[in-house]
Amino acid sequence: MRVHAIVGVLATGIFVCAAAGAQEVTPDVQQAAARLAATTCSTCHGTDGRNTSPAFPNLAAQTAPYLEAQLQAFRDQTRADPDAQAYMWGMAAQLSDPMIKAIAAHYSAKGAAAGVPGDAKLMARGKLIFQQGVVEQGIPPCATCHGDQAQGNGAFPRLAGQHAPYLLKQMLVIQNALRAAPVMHGVIKQLSRDQMLAVASYLASIGASARQNGR
Repeated sequence: MRVHAIVGVLATGIFVCAAAGAQEVTPDVQQAAARLAATTCSTCHGTDGRNTSPAFPNLAAQTAPYLEAQLQAFRDQTRADPDAQAYMWGMAAQLSDPMIKAIAAHYSAKGAAAGVPGDAKLMARGKLIFQQGVVEQGIPPCATCHGDQAQGNGAFPRLAGQHAPYLLKQMLVIQNALRAAPVMHGVIKQLSRDQMLAVASYLASIGASARQNGR
């Protein structure tokens, strides 16, 4: 759903309600967040945050702190990669802080998406990079921040079960400094596209077997 469709969404009054809510996550805000997820967010992100389109990320089981940070960045227009501008700036423009917290909690509690295995050799190469890094390129293990099963850790997102094409695209966006992510930019700036593809393929295969949100 692109920005030109936002007028129709605003007409539902959901965003207006969210923006006007008290500065705490009340039951009313929780219910509004659940309605928003079911009626609007699901268009791109699927029922309960699990979708089949590689263009949009799975949100189910994502860490709440990461989701909060991204929604705030969309709303404040500080995340400025092309997809953020095209899809999420307008969608998040009227979200209050309590609504953002409620949406993040809603998706964080959902069951993770199933893994999708890919090429065995590619996944094996990606697993090695994820778990051990690439010493000769000065690249640390991805697991250091994202968890040994890519389950995520606070502000560091869950990567397990994410769509491989989406992960690859985001790594390329970050590597080319189109998305502000200083830590990640430094980590992956030396990775080749083939190395990133291998890591993405491995992460996509992990799926629901990874501990949900570190639990």
